[in-house]
Amino acid sequence: MVELEYSLIIEATIDPDYFGFYSLELEGFTGIGHSVEDCLYKAKWGMKEHIDLLRGNGLPVPAKNPNPKIIIQNEQVVFTT
Repeated sequence: MVELEYSLIIEATIDPDYFGFYSLELEGFTGIGHSVEDCLYKAKWGMKEHIDLLRGNGLPVPAKNPNPKIIIQNEQVVFTT
């Protein structure tokens, strides 16, 4: 069972001990971890803290996703010219 309130994207980087994560459903929510499991743990508690901060600042909180998904992918590198 996915124990997250929102979908999560975890991105592997070129460094095997560094992963980034974020949620497109929860604006401003991002984090880093040292493994996929570490990201999942940090995301679970980090989302709760992020929601508390939004509420504390009088900002809107998006509705929870009843069927959140976890996507694990390689880092999406953006090149600029």
